[in-house]
Amino acid sequence: MTASAHGEQLRTSWVWMAVLAVISLIGGILALLNPLAATIAATVMAGWVFAALGAIQVIQSFRVTGWPGFLWALLFGVLTLVVGLSLVFNPLAGMVSLTLLVAVLFLVIGVVKILYSFSLRPISGWGWVLVSGIVSLALGVMILSDFPYSATSVLGILLAVELLSNGVLFLLLALGLRKA
Repeated sequence: MTASAHGEQLRTSWVWMAVLAVISLIGGILALLNPLAATIAATVMAGWVFAALGAIQVIQSFRVTGWPGFLWALLFGVLTLVVGLSLVFNPLAGMVSLTLLVAVLFLVIGVVKILYSFSLRPISGWGWVLVSGIVSLALGVMILSDFPYSATSVLGILLAVELLSNGVLFLLLALGLRKA
């Protein structure tokens, strides 16, 4: 297929992109209106993903016989499966664990971005990396300062922001495709 044929297919798909935008924006608004429900939903979805990955790893470990990493692959699969099922069947405890993980990730990413920004110092725009690192660090501190109570809303708010961001992206793409 030629580039012009691909371009034509993209231009005619603007309606579907707009539908995705609306669904994502509605999901983001609903997640903001009820962050606890969104947090529980995100925890359960993460649990199902972990459970599926664990089950696949367990199956895969038995498919390759006679290799020295069998026990490690099996152990990894079983642990991933257990974590996933734990999140699915006990999402309230799971959301506390995931929120703590998110806070620690924000802290670590913030520190790494700040250090990285200093290495970029002679380059124009290095300050934006510094600002991004400070924001990440501040988010981690904010989550931990209200922990474990923040666990009831943090994941839901992050999900809402992601859905709203995707909705805006899809809407802008749809409008761009419509004009093309």
